[in-house]
Amino acid sequence: MRICRNAWIPCRQRGVTLIEQIMVLALMATLTSIAIPPLQRLLSRNQLQVAQTDFIEALQHARETAVTTGKPALFCPTRNGRSCSDEWRWENGWLLGHDTDRNNQPDQAPLYTGRRYNDRLIVHSSTGRRFVRFQPDGNASGSNLTLVFCERSNPRNALSVVVSNSGRIRGAPASMTEATGCAQMD
Repeated sequence: MRICRNAWIPCRQRGVTLIEQIMVLALMATLTSIAIPPLQRLLSRNQLQVAQTDFIEALQHARETAVTTGKPALFCPTRNGRSCSDEWRWENGWLLGHDTDRNNQPDQAPLYTGRRYNDRLIVHSSTGRRFVRFQPDGNASGSNLTLVFCERSNPRNALSVVVSNSGRIRGAPASMTEATGCAQMD
């Protein structure tokens, strides 16, 4: 568009040409294609950290429940949200309930249930232990439990949660052996 106010002064052109618009779009497409892979890695790593934090909080809550109620608290994997499943995989969810009769099932309806991760993550426990039973004194007797978290397509960012016999709960990066084992679970 040309705007001329005076016949003796040259006109200035105002607006954006089609070529300038195409160049801006090409530049934006290039920058977006450069930014997407690191952003996807960041989001994937965040999903793992959220799952690890969810489990740490749930385990701490299970321990606190056992201590405050004076009854053993069971933390186990579940498929249906009502009973414990006898498996190593936890991405289908977990539950927390009292287990005073020590049959590895909640005495009544679960106190809490956790969400599913089965479409994005693999979560599995160490081979020696499939559940945690916190005693009223806060310990979790038996062998240590290690939960390993990894992405279905990328095991190299694997994380773990460890529950010791004394009931201590901690999160850490998974070892290379744990990460490799997690990748083979899919």
